[in-house]
Amino acid sequence: MTWTVTFTGKARKQKEQLPERIRGLLFRLAKDIEAFGPVRGDWPNYSRLSNNRHHCHLKKGHPTYVAVWTEDRGTVSVEIIYAGTHEKAPY
Repeated sequence: MTWTVTFTGKARKQKEQLPERIRGLLFRLAKDIEAFGPVRGDWPNYSRLSNNRHHCHLKKGHPTYVAVWTEDRGTVSVEIIYAGTHEKAPY
């Protein structure tokens, strides 16, 4: 089953400000979610935050970069709602 992955307007702006390497990891994560679904236990530092909200550290260290997304199993869609440093992440 293929999932539809979209970015909120805020996350779209945030991804443009990410370093190139981190942006590449974010796109790789989005492709994995599209192909295999929103539960990404194969990514390091992934965890489920609630029933339909997930997050993954794209890079640990200083600064730590995070992606947060929500899922809708009814429409088989995922929306990436945050991409940036963990200090401002909506956990």
